[in-house]
Amino acid sequence: MSTTSSSNGLLPTSMSGRHDDVEAGGSDRTQDEHHEQLEHDPDDPFDLDNTKNASAQSLRRWRQAALVLNASRRFRYTLDLNKEEHYESRRRMIRAHAQVIRAALLFKLAGEQQVGAVASSSTTTPSASTGNFDIDLEKLVSMTRNQNMSSLQQHGGVKGVAEKLKSNLEQGIEEDEKEVIDRKNAFGSNTYPKKKGKSFYMFLWEAWQDLTLIILIIAAVTSLALGIKTEGLKEGWLDGGSIAFAVLLVIIVTAVSDYRQSLQFQNLNDEKRNIQLEVMRGGRTVKISIYDVVVGDVIPLRIGDQVPADGVLISGHSLAIDESSMTGESKIVNKDQKSPFLMSGCKVADGVGSMLVTGVGINTEWGLLMASISEDTGEETPLQVRLNGLATFIGIVGLTVALVVLVALLVRYFTGTTQDSSGATQFVKGKTSISDIVDDCVKIFTIAVTIVVVAVPEGLPLAVTLTLAYSMRKMMADKALVRRLSACETMGSATTICSDKTGTLTLNQMTVVETYAGGSKMDVADSPSGLHPKLVALISEGVAQNTTGNVFHPKVDGGEVEISGSPTEKAILSWAYKLGMKFDTIRSESAIIHAFPFNSEKKRGGVAVLRGDSEVFIHWKGAAEIVLACCTQYMDSNGTLQPIDSQKEFFRLAIDAMAKNSLRCVAIACRTQELNKVPKEQEELDKWSLPEDELTLLAIVGIKDPCRPGVREAVRICTSAGVKVRMVTGDNLQTAKAIALECGILASDTEAVEPTIIEGKVFRELSEKEREQVAKRITVMGRSSPNDKLLLVQALRKNGDVVAVTGDGTNDAPALHEADIGLSMGISGTEVAKESSDIIILDDNFASVVKVVRWGRSVYANIQKFIQFQLTVNVAALIINVVAAMSSGDVPLKAVQLLWVNLIMDTLGALALATEPPTDHLMHRTPVGRREPLITNIMWRNLLVQSLYQVAVLLVLNFAGLSVLGLKQDSNHAHAVEVKNTMIFNAFVMCQIFNEFNARKPDEMNVFSGVSKNPLFVAIVGVTFVLQILIVTFLGEFAHTVALSWQLWLASIVIGLVSWPLAVVGKLIPVPRTPMSVYFKKPFRKYRASRSA
Repeated sequence: MSTTSSSNGLLPTSMSGRHDDVEAGGSDRTQDEHHEQLEHDPDDPFDLDNTKNASAQSLRRWRQAALVLNASRRFRYTLDLNKEEHYESRRRMIRAHAQVIRAALLFKLAGEQQVGAVASSSTTTPSASTGNFDIDLEKLVSMTRNQNMSSLQQHGGVKGVAEKLKSNLEQGIEEDEKEVIDRKNAFGSNTYPKKKGKSFYMFLWEAWQDLTLIILIIAAVTSLALGIKTEGLKEGWLDGGSIAFAVLLVIIVTAVSDYRQSLQFQNLNDEKRNIQLEVMRGGRTVKISIYDVVVGDVIPLRIGDQVPADGVLISGHSLAIDESSMTGESKIVNKDQKSPFLMSGCKVADGVGSMLVTGVGINTEWGLLMASISEDTGEETPLQVRLNGLATFIGIVGLTVALVVLVALLVRYFTGTTQDSSGATQFVKGKTSISDIVDDCVKIFTIAVTIVVVAVPEGLPLAVTLTLAYSMRKMMADKALVRRLSACETMGSATTICSDKTGTLTLNQMTVVETYAGGSKMDVADSPSGLHPKLVALISEGVAQNTTGNVFHPKVDGGEVEISGSPTEKAILSWAYKLGMKFDTIRSESAIIHAFPFNSEKKRGGVAVLRGDSEVFIHWKGAAEIVLACCTQYMDSNGTLQPIDSQKEFFRLAIDAMAKNSLRCVAIACRTQELNKVPKEQEELDKWSLPEDELTLLAIVGIKDPCRPGVREAVRICTSAGVKVRMVTGDNLQTAKAIALECGILASDTEAVEPTIIEGKVFRELSEKEREQVAKRITVMGRSSPNDKLLLVQALRKNGDVVAVTGDGTNDAPALHEADIGLSMGISGTEVAKESSDIIILDDNFASVVKVVRWGRSVYANIQKFIQFQLTVNVAALIINVVAAMSSGDVPLKAVQLLWVNLIMDTLGALALATEPPTDHLMHRTPVGRREPLITNIMWRNLLVQSLYQVAVLLVLNFAGLSVLGLKQDSNHAHAVEVKNTMIFNAFVMCQIFNEFNARKPDEMNVFSGVSKNPLFVAIVGVTFVLQILIVTFLGEFAHTVALSWQLWLASIVIGLVSWPLAVVGKLIPVPRTPMSVYFKKPFRKYRASRSA
């Protein structure tokens, strides 16, 4: 994949052929050379550019290579590598001992007095009947769990069970709140007790696990004991007590931040689990939460749905269930009257049907399983892995520096060259007491350990989790629910989006606007005038029976008819209703004996309908040109059958004309079938393929689905951001082209030539190599199958693209899984599609997809801001302490002060910078390069400018501070040194506060733009400033500071303030195009290559 730096140098691109870095000047280097320098390094455990389907071995490898001080905190949000094994063992146990586990759980709930809807009836001894119902809860649970056919027959089959549950197999239970509450009280609710999340005290305990903090506490206790022994309680507690208090403050602030983060993830997980589904209540199809399903509910099942509760099949056609989530066996099980039991948590793999709910919540195996396992919210993200690598490198440098400081201070101390603040030599051989030596050594050791605390950026990898938690919460408001953390940041690297048409680029609000029936175009699309009653009757029967939708007539006169189903189904049902279709009458007068549910491969669906006892009609409905090709005759306006040959061209032209007007074309056709050719046995009937030849064309309808408002602008934003939008649709190529032109995906008619627009069939038939070549040029793919979409994704990824794909159907699951980012639709998407996706677009709107791209780029940009800020602090703090320790045997920044700086840098800095909202500026860049270094050349320039300035100022203050600050005249030398050291500490913190603004905009001159839109940033900077005043002014003995005059405060602020104009000047310095990391890595690679040669 060709990668070049972006025009701003901060967020490089992964697109090929992009413009050069304008700040870098000219470059003769080819893109291939650049790619070579940024290629994958197999020896680097942290070089993982995609964690979506990464192996457990590679994930385990980077964890073992990371330098970690607090493993429980650092790896809290990483994937549990033993999760599958644990899940499988729990599933096997529940399958084997479900009754015992359920009883134990009920007992526990009763003991905790959580006798809510889940267990209120179950905690008592079951009686002969439960409430007002004629069947016992325990018998129901036992029958379903053991899949006991004889027990079902004893109750009178599914019809008998429904009667005992006071439910209607066609209309469901009454739509009445009291009815639902009664059922919850009698049979439980469809919820299960969740495993409690970690308490705040657990987060405190985990924050305490940091090795350096434990060492500091031990050192503080030692110092406290020695201080009290030598100086008494009044003065002796200060050194040790101040360090202990500072460490406790760090632990509490860390725990509070982590706890808030965990609550955000918990809320998002609750949102993910809350599935919306349709049930039949009072004859109406209503949408409810999965938690509101009750025993007795009648639930329609369609391909891609999750079975929401245990139940018994009422009726079904080609219904196949994937039970692998419960049985562990990856095979599809066909469901019919011989095998009617359905298990909660399983998925509908094929077909349609309806079920009667017989068990909910912890009365199901799925409920018991969910109650016994904790949901694993952990997952590596590529950025998280890379930041662990960066933190490890910085940590090693920090440890080395701390060791050098420790040795230097100890050598200087024991050679008698270290003096205290009054100028007296601290160690005199033979005179200094053992307790003083130990006390002084503890202080030296404490300083070295504190340097490790500051130097090892333990919070750096966790900043990713912080910014992702913030982004995920905000993305919910932008109608995007993130299921996988890594997708959030990978979206920032997306170079192409393969989008569906229907519902994503269009509104999914369909109406029939044109009709061809009786051999000609109808003047009014939904008027029966001019059509023979026989033709209207056949159309009505075909529409009423060959549908998964429903028409509900309210009992109250004058009430509006309610039509439910998919948008296409609703449009056709509404059209047929206006033609005079009597939905309920047709369904009662004829029966479906076999069905072929709509199939996205064949683009059509059909049913065989038995009229009375002698007549069988087969009705088909689907893509107009495909159904038309199967027709040999049509019915004219007189109700007479005519050969279609002479009219076929007329119908083709009609389809083309409607498609060019952005209409979705659907044809309705039928044929008769001799009864003796229909299989009699159920097994043979289930395997019977409906005849699809010699059909009679009844009607062709053109359905209008308008473009979404704002979609054209969203496509324009994507294009300007270097993200190519491709449309992949099952619709006619002409319809696809018309919508693409309307949305701005195609700029003009002249672009609409092959392979820019292509049919799925044509693309499918190319060789793999040809597909890779053609994929680059495809903008619109029409009449595509889910497999065509998968092939396109694979070809684009092989070309180096980072691919985002939208999908809503079950068959889209492979493409969603294969893509770098799978985006499923929240409204029209099936549960299978949602589970295979990384992000759910809650409003099905393409504009929301573009917002996800902005957030993805924002995540990466915010992390880079934090890195720049943190490294500036690291470099300055380490250099000043090392130089001072080597030269004078003392350090100006004491342990408590360094811990405060660490708090500013790690927790508060992350909160301030990692929660910056996305800006439009992010969409003026090309996509983030996944192989590009985290620290870009612009960041190196910025942090070196600021670090060198801070080091220079602090060193001047350290070595010439008494003169510069006019303190030489002070008669009290010890006080003068304390003022100087306080000034160094104060100036250093002021530099960090002002530099925090610079870190907001690493590549922009105006660092204040948009600052008012981030109140958290302003609040943190304000709180930091106020706390600094309090520490210096009122906590002198505690923090080793003295109160400063207003002149010195002004000087400190001016020193910090200089960082702003300095940042502007620094941004005028050009940077080389080649990343600095390339130069760092070259010697190591050459060394490794020579070793392996």
